[in-house]
Amino acid sequence: MNELALAVFASETGTHLIRPPDTARWRAHLRTFDARAYEQRLATRGFRFVSDLSPNLRSIHDPPAGLFVRGAAPPEMLERPAVAIVGARACSGYGASVARSLARELAAAGLVVVSGLARGVDGEAHRGALDAGGTTVAVLGCGIDRDYPAAHADLARRIAETGLIVSEYAPGVEPAPWRFPARNRIVAGLAAATVVVEARERSGALITADLALEEGREVFAVPGEITSALSAGTNGLLKLGASPLTSAADVLAAFGIEAEPPKEGSPLLDLLPATADELVRATGLDASEIARELVELELAGRVVVYDGMYRQGS
Repeated sequence: MNELALAVFASETGTHLIRPPDTARWRAHLRTFDARAYEQRLATRGFRFVSDLSPNLRSIHDPPAGLFVRGAAPPEMLERPAVAIVGARACSGYGASVARSLARELAAAGLVVVSGLARGVDGEAHRGALDAGGTTVAVLGCGIDRDYPAAHADLARRIAETGLIVSEYAPGVEPAPWRFPARNRIVAGLAAATVVVEARERSGALITADLALEEGREVFAVPGEITSALSAGTNGLLKLGASPLTSAADVLAAFGIEAEPPKEGSPLLDLLPATADELVRATGLDASEIARELVELELAGRVVVYDGMYRQGS
């Protein structure tokens, strides 16, 4: 079977195919398709087609025929240990900070961070990996020649400088609602573990988690406030048996990686107990810097928060 021919046919016909269909249209396409010429056209635009899928992705029940790829990293990078970080597009400030801090720590430990380039948690996960000088993979729900959403074009450029952007869809394929749930199976398939940071009850991130669970992969959920709609999905996953995530060490342990001891001597610790606003006034730092530091300390177990008041952890 010519995997490239099948991937292009599926893209042109708007179908989701696991194997060649027994149709006259497919046979006609196969007779006229010139794989070598198509690959040359891809190369002139900086794209590649990879049919040799990673074992993790190949083992899912409906793997793609292959992946269209762009970026500086070699395709073999898709076989490295990876964790998917997904969540709500309209996430809270806390969710954004958790996603970025978590991705930063996991990437610094050598894991590849996989996400979907969407707004919110996805974008912050990619940024966190880049902050650490690590590697991240963005999986698109449209053609490989598109940056979607367009607002993330600069983020996509940064990802491609050291990592990869991948899609099962050929150049020219427009974004469509049904393509994003299909995209999620690739996000889950590339990773040995999936982390859901925030998710509403019908969030697309839950589709990724469900697919990961079906494949027997590790799924982590960040516990959230029971009164928050953004926590309904993650708290529901915990009821279903997902592992609660309280620090990056939880994920690293699943990969057999020992977490580095938390940094000592954060100046904020000496100012506790205090609210975030009190810390901003006491230090003169931006609220975003304080929030980021508090999230990192909380993930490391160095601080706990109750009713808006931060105190040193045990």
